[in-house]
Amino acid sequence: MAAPTRPYGSWPSPIDAALAASLDGRPEYLGAVGPEVWWTEPRPREAGRRTLVRRRVTDGGPEITELPAPWNVRSRVTEYGGLPWAGAERESGGPLLVFVHFADQRLYAYEPDAPGSPGPRPLTPVSAVGGGLRWADPVLRGGEVWCVLEEFTGPAPTDVRRVLAAVPLDGAAAEDRTAVRELTDDRHRFSTGPRISPDGRHAAWLVWDHPRMPWDGTELKLADVEQDALVRARTVLGGPEEAVAQAEWTAGGTLLAVSDRAGWWNPYRVDPESGGAVNLCPREEEFGGPLWKPGLRWIAALPEGLVAVLHGEGSSVLGVLDPDSGDLVDAAGPWTAWQPTLAVSGTRVYGVAASPRSAYEVVELDTATGHARAVGARAADPVDPAYYPEPQSRTFLGPDNREIHAHVYPPHHPACRAAADELPPYVVWAHGGPTDHVPPVLDLHIAYFTSRGIGVVEVNYGGSTGYGRAYRERLREQWGVVDVEDCAAVARALAAEGTADPRRLAIRGASAGGWTAAASLAATDLYACAAVIYPVLDLLGFAEETHDLESRYIDGLAGPPGTLPVLCRERSPVARADRITAPFVLLQGLDDPVCPPAQAERLLAAMRGRSVPHAYVAFEGEGHGFRRAETMVRALEAELSLYAQVFGIERADIPRLALHD
Repeated sequence: MAAPTRPYGSWPSPIDAALAASLDGRPEYLGAVGPEVWWTEPRPREAGRRTLVRRRVTDGGPEITELPAPWNVRSRVTEYGGLPWAGAERESGGPLLVFVHFADQRLYAYEPDAPGSPGPRPLTPVSAVGGGLRWADPVLRGGEVWCVLEEFTGPAPTDVRRVLAAVPLDGAAAEDRTAVRELTDDRHRFSTGPRISPDGRHAAWLVWDHPRMPWDGTELKLADVEQDALVRARTVLGGPEEAVAQAEWTAGGTLLAVSDRAGWWNPYRVDPESGGAVNLCPREEEFGGPLWKPGLRWIAALPEGLVAVLHGEGSSVLGVLDPDSGDLVDAAGPWTAWQPTLAVSGTRVYGVAASPRSAYEVVELDTATGHARAVGARAADPVDPAYYPEPQSRTFLGPDNREIHAHVYPPHHPACRAAADELPPYVVWAHGGPTDHVPPVLDLHIAYFTSRGIGVVEVNYGGSTGYGRAYRERLREQWGVVDVEDCAAVARALAAEGTADPRRLAIRGASAGGWTAAASLAATDLYACAAVIYPVLDLLGFAEETHDLESRYIDGLAGPPGTLPVLCRERSPVARADRITAPFVLLQGLDDPVCPPAQAERLLAAMRGRSVPHAYVAFEGEGHGFRRAETMVRALEAELSLYAQVFGIERADIPRLALHD
């Protein structure tokens, strides 16, 4: 029997906004503690907190949520956070955990299996100056926790210093800041946590300074550990034009690093004395990525000398590398994208992976047998997978015949089709970062639209990661130009080939993607409307208002500070608001320290009296990236309502978004 004919965008779908919101997020920050694997996991229905989950995988034990509400395992170092916990097995048995609680940013110790355990106990004090003390990327060493300490010294977001610090596990620093030992000085603006060699005699970590971002240039520091102190610290790899993304020790004490010195992030063996580096697997593939947060892990050493690696172009796969021969064997399985959070326990490697048919889950690879399986955070399909979209990874040509990578998600429904002479509406999704990328994996936020008959295309525009340094550098001083041109080129190509309706094209993006969406409305009449989500809208304002990590990001994306007034007039949506004629919805968290609400408010002021239909939806208690289920429901439904009104689609199953001139 033929499927019923209904206009694109009007199809019924079991994937409602509440379902998409409830399954938002993914497991992160894996670690092996004794025979167990632990990770953090989101709880959108519990005010968006993250909890710790543990599972004894080898004997098939159940997943256990270890910390109930209101505990929230999440660091605010550089606002984006980083590895928020560490663990080790106690000599008496059972795990000892340390973690950062989001609400007060204190470091806590927790022994969940200890008889009569009183629960988490604080290890660090609370400080009220400008946001206080923050901690990330911890490692347990003897009776201390070694980690990154971020300390605010004044009210401005750039009034901050960062050092490596040692926190006593006995709680001596819980009310006494002076009990925290500083292991380094604060001459470098940014730092990852230390990686301690197996014999305990050396520590390695990464540093960088303004105006560089960590994918521009970092230094790999190496120091000797003597009498619980770091001495003779020296740079052994990296520099202003070489980005080292990770350091790792093998079980035998060899120092490994991931560097892009050859144009791609590849794994290297580093000589601590000479600083020489040998590429262990020279390929035009990425074995690393942008170090947005300390504690990311693309490579992990196995006990017998092999190294687990994530690698690929665009998307990544898990492989096992023999560093002596250079042989690389990939794990079998359906997963097409892996997150940089590897952990090792014996011969087993754990990671977080997804595919076009499965959301992110914890995966185990037994390197002794080659068998890979999902072992955690795996949810049964909430709806019939027949409603999931089938992404098509494609390469388009943009200006000057430059390649543009994208993933096309056509409208898809098992029981509906449109008339043969109707073309579907499409929404261009511009990812955040902008130094980041999107892989083709199951995302119910995308399925929410495609199962209703609205196509989506995710564009990895010039400047995206995953395709080598040259592709990443295309955006240097061209933000608001190359990203806008690439998204438009993909949209025009889909329309020209008859895939998309040229009259019903939209663009949406969050954070840096919000900039691209809004800048596109000001640069072209290609799009009928846009969804602009916690965006950058004003270059000058962003440079002055954002957090410390990105306060000099604009130098590389747009140009030196002295050029910003001119560039702002030429590119900023706020300055070019008179060119915006298409309707839009602006979605903003009111507690966003990265893209503060002032950005959105300036655009709204510039649009006042312009007779352009638009809506502003603000969310109390939300920061950069929506985490609460009720927020995501409202945001998704508002976005769909915008498209329905502009594209002429009848939908009675969502609240109508009020658009005002």
